[in-house]
Amino acid sequence: MYMTPKGTPDPEYPTSNSRKGDRKDKRNLIDVWLKAKPNKKSHYVWHRKEFDEINIKATDRLMGLFEPKDMRFEVFRNSTRDPSIVEMTEKAIQILSKNPKGYFLFVEGGRIDHGHHDGIAKLALTEAVMFDQAIQRAAQLTRESDTLTVVTADHSHVFTFGGNTPRGNPIFGLAPKKADDKMPFTSILYANGPGYVHINGTRGNITMVDYYDEEYMQQAAVPLDAETHGGEDVAIYAKGPMAHLFHGVKEQNYVAHVMAYAACLEPYTNCPPHPHSHTSSGCVNTTSSLLFGLLSLLWLLR
Repeated sequence: MYMTPKGTPDPEYPTSNSRKGDRKDKRNLIDVWLKAKPNKKSHYVWHRKEFDEINIKATDRLMGLFEPKDMRFEVFRNSTRDPSIVEMTEKAIQILSKNPKGYFLFVEGGRIDHGHHDGIAKLALTEAVMFDQAIQRAAQLTRESDTLTVVTADHSHVFTFGGNTPRGNPIFGLAPKKADDKMPFTSILYANGPGYVHINGTRGNITMVDYYDEEYMQQAAVPLDAETHGGEDVAIYAKGPMAHLFHGVKEQNYVAHVMAYAACLEPYTNCPPHPHSHTSSGCVNTTSSLLFGLLSLLWLLR
């Protein structure tokens, strides 16, 4: 929607009025991108079939726009039309790794955030699992010796696990004991959001509710149209060159400086000329690649 002039039909949904282009400046940014570097082999795809047929050796730049706005949640993704975040990460690395100078790849699991705002934990956590698989696939396609991989979050959510559930209890299941109101509650809850439901002044009874359903909305303590972000610090995980610099409590701007230092980018360009060699400061050569993963919620620590 945001890439094409207002009223432009979407190639996948040509008859849908709600999915048409929305740009008021009449610019088609897809065409602008394709023409920006005429000396490069650039391709635009919008369907799984085109994505799968991309010749890596004959591609320098690839733009994939598989939905008019956000990608579908993984639990609703049509695998015959849209690739997964794992497959897109793999394709990106295959293309970018052809650059002898290295590369920077940013992968965002943005739908994790959206699932939590909707108050539907299964949507969010399924996205988180897929994000984890994307990280695993990236590790298989790269070398830890010359690839710094960083995984972090830009915020948390007011999403909790509780109820003293025992090991092995289904994550979407009930806490072992009932609450003081004599009614059951799920181990996953939200501090606020659309899941707030009170009937005649009391919390809703979920005894007969299918809380394993993909669209089950967990109960929330405070009524809001959308669940909110949390305010606590988030974790950062890293492996590869200079990963040891990610430790303790840091300001968010510190992350970019470490990545620049690891890749010998400005202002940290005093690096040795040979790949994988190290100076006394430990800075690695620019043949290093950077993989930066962003979870809109780092749910493992909640």
